[in-house]
Amino acid sequence: MATGDDVDEAATTGHPAPAVEKRAARQRPLHEAVVDRLRDMIIEGDLRVGDRLHDLNLAETLNVSRTPVREAIKLLATEGLVDLLPGRGARVAALSAQTVGELLEVIGGIERHACELAAERLTSRDLARLQRMHERMAGYHRAGDLHAYFKLNNEIHVAIVAAAKNATLAATHAALILKARRGRHTALASQARWAEAMAEHDLLMQALAARDGRKAGEIMLQHDLRTRAVVRQILQASEGR
Repeated sequence: MATGDDVDEAATTGHPAPAVEKRAARQRPLHEAVVDRLRDMIIEGDLRVGDRLHDLNLAETLNVSRTPVREAIKLLATEGLVDLLPGRGARVAALSAQTVGELLEVIGGIERHACELAAERLTSRDLARLQRMHERMAGYHRAGDLHAYFKLNNEIHVAIVAAAKNATLAATHAALILKARRGRHTALASQARWAEAMAEHDLLMQALAARDGRKAGEIMLQHDLRTRAVVRQILQASEGR
């Protein structure tokens, strides 16, 4: 059955869209899937700080060859999640309270500005999509499903920045939020912070729906700075042991 894209291509070229090529274009490189899986394992604590990353063991766990695992480990090192040990493999990197604090401080400023722009520029379709995502996230919170909540929460932050319609802002944000994900997940280990964060997202959606950019930006900034404070408190306590 032809998709809308197939129909559009046929209408403009006079030829049916090549289904084989379209399927191939949608196929995701294996190493990207491995990167995502290993990143989640580190962020969610399945792999802990200091754990050695043996490519053979991980390849068996993920049911892939060693090559994509090695590529994934190198990429995760650029995100600060992994320490490469010359001649000795790799291990899960420690999470620095100072580094995470600095990241969230910068992200807070970026997301504040994104909210201000998004309130003016988001379309009714953008807003409806954000509202649907928000409702699903609220459902995950009520169900206590932290994994699904966190994944969707990250997508919502990215979607809000995308709604600002500023490619430079979006690219800068994408690079930083990836590095901050483990710290942001750490904050949600606190049930009190998780409930607080959900309430902040409720207020944020109300401000965006009202097209109140100043208020939306301030809510987002305080949301990020509060997360920063909780993460720093948790990490500083663990560093002091």
